[in-house]
Amino acid sequence: MTKVTVVGAGNVGATCADVLAYREIAEEIVLVDIKEGVAEGKALDIWQKAPINAYDSRTIGSTNDYSKTAGSDVVVITSGLPRKPGMTRDDLIETNAGIVKMVTENVVKHSPEAIIIIVSNPLDVMTYQAHITSKKPKTKVIGMAGILDTARYRAFLAEELDISPKEIQAILMGGHGDTMVPLPRYTTVAGIPVTELIAKDKLDAIIERTKFGGGELVKLMGTSAWYAPGAAAAQMVESIVKNQKRVFPVCIKLDGEYGIDDCYLGVPVILGKNGIEKVIELDLNNEEKALLEVSRTHVKEVMAVLDKLAVK
Repeated sequence: MTKVTVVGAGNVGATCADVLAYREIAEEIVLVDIKEGVAEGKALDIWQKAPINAYDSRTIGSTNDYSKTAGSDVVVITSGLPRKPGMTRDDLIETNAGIVKMVTENVVKHSPEAIIIIVSNPLDVMTYQAHITSKKPKTKVIGMAGILDTARYRAFLAEELDISPKEIQAILMGGHGDTMVPLPRYTTVAGIPVTELIAKDKLDAIIERTKFGGGELVKLMGTSAWYAPGAAAAQMVESIVKNQKRVFPVCIKLDGEYGIDDCYLGVPVILGKNGIEKVIELDLNNEEKALLEVSRTHVKEVMAVLDKLAVK
């Protein structure tokens, strides 16, 4: 039986569980949260939708009882607090690192073979925290950011070109946020290079909008996004449990790939039943390498904050 756990029943976690159920990606989906009754309620709501949307996946909720997660094939961790007014970046890192550490310990205790997908923010450094806590190979602890960033980029391109987003293929690399590395050279529309279909100034504007895509939604709603992030995490789960071996940009620890050591960055990988089956090393030009170095420097600074904390 395929079993997937989603830790954190907030908007992102609940959306992820809903997509997993609706697409019948796992036979059993366990939703865990620290707030009494929330995971149980949302899991029950998703299950009651099964007769309407015609799916068989069972959703089960749990308030902090990780025994119900035992034997999970994949665990998605969305737990953490959003940054609040007056909270510094370092405060946020310390708070969420503590949460991710505790959750990861519970996950590994009950599902020692599980592949872990991190969605908690700040994404790159939370992947670092989960990796060192779990003591798993780097191929089994993966951060979700690139799929979301790429989806935003592709959505904006589809809007500009007035075409189906299904036709657009793209790769982004680097850290999650404004230091992400766009790769127009590797962006195609039904196989046609995007640079042949859209002017450079418009393409540059779309890239800038993508970099700050999360912030745009926060300004509009007063809170961070959930539909696209939840669906992005579910897509990663699907590629793993169905051994689809799809090519996605995900956050992992680099050990020499792209000439970078000991840094958690988004790079294209093949995602299958063993987690990361292979890291794909693109032949970057000098401009792209320079952008990736900026991203690496930024992520290393945030990792250094975690290194100074007692959480590890």
